[in-house]
Amino acid sequence: MSIELQKKFKWSMIVPTSMGVRLTPTNQQPVQSSNIFMMQATSAESNVASVSSYLGLPVKVLTTFVKGSPIAQFIKSDLRSRMMEFEGPEIEQGNPWGYRHQFNIAGSGYGSCGPRVHNDRAGEIGRTLNVKDFDLDRIFGDEGVQIIHLSGLIAALSPETGNFCLELAKAAKKHNCRISFDLNYRATFWKNRKTELREIFTKIASVSDILIGNEEDFQLCLGIKGPDAGGKDIAAKIDGFKEMINRVKKAFPDASTYATTLRQVENANSHLWGAIMLNDDDWHVVEPRQITVLDRIGGGDGFVGGMLYGILKGWEPEKWIQFGWATGALATTMLTDYGQPADEDQVWSIWEGNARVKR
Repeated sequence: MSIELQKKFKWSMIVPTSMGVRLTPTNQQPVQSSNIFMMQATSAESNVASVSSYLGLPVKVLTTFVKGSPIAQFIKSDLRSRMMEFEGPEIEQGNPWGYRHQFNIAGSGYGSCGPRVHNDRAGEIGRTLNVKDFDLDRIFGDEGVQIIHLSGLIAALSPETGNFCLELAKAAKKHNCRISFDLNYRATFWKNRKTELREIFTKIASVSDILIGNEEDFQLCLGIKGPDAGGKDIAAKIDGFKEMINRVKKAFPDASTYATTLRQVENANSHLWGAIMLNDDDWHVVEPRQITVLDRIGGGDGFVGGMLYGILKGWEPEKWIQFGWATGALATTMLTDYGQPADEDQVWSIWEGNARVKR
């Protein structure tokens, strides 16, 4: 989409999300061995949107907050620092056992010791996200949105959030806003809810323009057969991934773009990182290349954020996947679980393999 057409929209991207905080041990130590932690505001969906917000595009977060909570204040300040606007109700905590923002407690791993993530989501305020709390005609109609990015993490949080995401997708479709859907399967969210969630996910996927997921996501969320086994070498499995994406396209033909990342873990700090994208009938492949990893959490969100940024800028599709690969690689070099690009040139330098000092 051209820059001229962007002027019709107040928002380049909106993301519905449940914001929380992530606690990460310092010095790449495991959680159980640490007593000093870094705290950051986080969510997968705001991670995706950070690429666009840091590069100057207008982004809004749709969420909900615990009224009077210092954690909510921390989250709001963080979103402002990322140049993001936010909208959503403030709900009373109720009592000490009432609502709160989720905690994500994660070691980044080091060398042969892989990262471990512990989610503590009891009483999560984001489970109350409800379409009645947002004026969708104003957001999509009066203000205008180019892309809404939906995540399976939010669609699976609760029956209410599943309906929330579906109604957002319907409103976006009504107002010609493109819909991006990253399936993000989580076994703990799906336990005893397979029939309910498969129906919701299928409905959202059927109206989406951009479908993103790995082999597990497509199999377990949508029932699509995954790639055939091809050993540990991820590059040797590319044809199998293409066949899987073709099956996704056959099942959901109204989408125009389908994407998946490729990752082979050599150790916690060295990965082979690649991606596959089908846009209309054209394949775009980034063969797996070695990247050095400080913290892998958020790399996939970084890829999606960069790919969507390329779409928003109206670039040729080949550049979408290249920029996404590079913003995903950037995210893995940062202490935060989202990339903070200084400018497009920094991202393209990562793609080109140019890590020389720039003065």
